Amino acid sequence: MNGIIFDIKRFALHDGPGIRTTVFFKGCPLNCWWCHNPESIRTLPEKVKVNPIGTFQQSCKQDKEIIGKKYTVSELMTEIVKDKIFYDESGGGVTFSGGEPLLQINFLTEVLKSCKESGINTAIDTSGFVSANYFNKVYEFTDLFLFDLKLTDDVLHKKFTGVSNRIILDNLKMLTEQGNKLIIRIPLIPGVTDTEKNLSDISSFLMKLKNIHEINLLPYNEIAESKYKRFNKPARLRNLKTQDEESLNEMKCYFSNLNTEVSLRG
Repeated sequence: MNGIIFDIKRFALHDGPGIRTTVFFKGCPLNCWWCHNPESIRTLPEKVKVNPIGTFQQSCKQDKEIIGKKYTVSELMTEIVKDKIFYDESGGGVTFSGGEPLLQINFLTEVLKSCKESGINTAIDTSGFVSANYFNKVYEFTDLFLFDLKLTDDVLHKKFTGVSNRIILDNLKMLTEQGNKLIIRIPLIPGVTDTEKNLSDISSFLMKLKNIHEINLLPYNEIAESKYKRFNKPARLRNLKTQDEESLNEMKCYFSNLNTEVSLRG
């Protein structure tokens, strides 16, 4: 059994508790205007022209790079267990991100089982836009779900992500009813998701749910625009700036009545 991975990031500090290895799965059912990993959207490995970055950019020609590599379960586990000593000492583990890792459900399930057998803490960073059965299949092997919640307005969600949010909200409700394995992550996109109305609506929606372990507000990361240039992909949002500290603290206040820890994660 093979899975397609496009990156492995070691010593990640913002993808769950402790020191973690983040494994990025290729393929995503969403097409968010602000996607920070535009190279992840297509499911299969792809050869792309890459613009050189650096001092000599103007004098260099475009190079080609293969995005996405096939791994067996054994090959991926070899990479994951390399840092087990750091997981054990820090309370960390491995986080499966993407793209959408649950799209590769059979491969992901086998890797999760192997992690559990090796005593490695597991987290899944998900958009929520998959079959509910997929969550049920991996639930017992997953210690934590990092669940992205972008927009509650379905019309806006379709506009900015390409899909409806109905499945996403239904899956979120289902997970909160199953147990305390959830961190809600809200990407703060200037003028899109960080508006007063959207944050208020999200807060009202979350108030009706239980078993939410934590809420992470994710300030906009300007590095995304450089990725679009590097991979020759069109950017639909340009020249956005990371929110200042005062604005971010004001956004935290929208969730102060939920009796849940709210943190800002870079």
